[in-house]
Amino acid sequence: MSLNIVGSTVAYLQNFGASDIDIAFQRLGKSTDVPVFLIMGAGAQMISWPEGLCNELMSKGLHLIRFDNRDSGLSTHFSHCPLPDFNAAMAGDFSTVPYSLSEMAADTVALMDALCYERVHIVGASMGGMIAQTIAIEHRSRVKSLTSIMSSTGAQDVGQTDYSLLAKLGMPPMHDRQEYIKWRIRSLKATGSPIYPLNERHAEEIAGIAWDRDHDPTAIVRQAVAVLKSGDRTSRLRSLKIPSLVIHGDSDVMVNVSGGIATAAAIPNAKLQIIEGMGHSFPEQLFTRLASLIVDHIFLAELQVKDYY
Repeated sequence: MSLNIVGSTVAYLQNFGASDIDIAFQRLGKSTDVPVFLIMGAGAQMISWPEGLCNELMSKGLHLIRFDNRDSGLSTHFSHCPLPDFNAAMAGDFSTVPYSLSEMAADTVALMDALCYERVHIVGASMGGMIAQTIAIEHRSRVKSLTSIMSSTGAQDVGQTDYSLLAKLGMPPMHDRQEYIKWRIRSLKATGSPIYPLNERHAEEIAGIAWDRDHDPTAIVRQAVAVLKSGDRTSRLRSLKIPSLVIHGDSDVMVNVSGGIATAAAIPNAKLQIIEGMGHSFPEQLFTRLASLIVDHIFLAELQVKDYY
């Protein structure tokens, strides 16, 4: 394993972990502050954690580690694998699925090891919330607190996606930068937060950066079937004894709010915050509120004297 610093903000861990992959990551804020790992969702890169939200979190005493999951951004892509059969995976045949959320959780823990963190707070959004839940379940001694945002338990009867909406959007055009940016704006408007206007200029800028970093047309399929392969975590979530916060918008069409409700119901003593008008996005109008919820939760966990492990 080797560590190479690229520029002043992005670093790479190369050939590390059980899967021998590369992970691109950033450390944001003071290294002496409370360490928090941010885990992003399917088809998203670490830059999808909004700069404004990260600034709010840093200003309140958190040291952030955000990274590109496998098959996203500048981390290793599994493009050498055959394209998974999504319909077969939906039917329960996972023979074409190259990895599961457990491997993605192990990537995160390997990054913790490489950066010499024994225990951290983890915050995950969408599929990242599912990865965070999996870390808490499978590597519970490494987690101080869990925050699961716009995510679900993996049970098929909660957290459903409005597939009719996705069908209207169509597949992203992955061979033309400008067309992709236009598609991304349409997607953000359709799946975002209806009462909070989208900052289109900023969204276009981020979409362009995302394209320049990575436009692998098959990666999101591999991540999506990893979610399917990982199944229902409900019974395992019931065994958690760590401080847990669940945040969900009541207008989420990508992961229905029932997913967040079910997650909070499954984890003993979990706190649930349902935010009116929030969809499957981080509206800049909510940065301060979201940051306060996350920071209050993390610092309360820091003060806990009970040994949860």
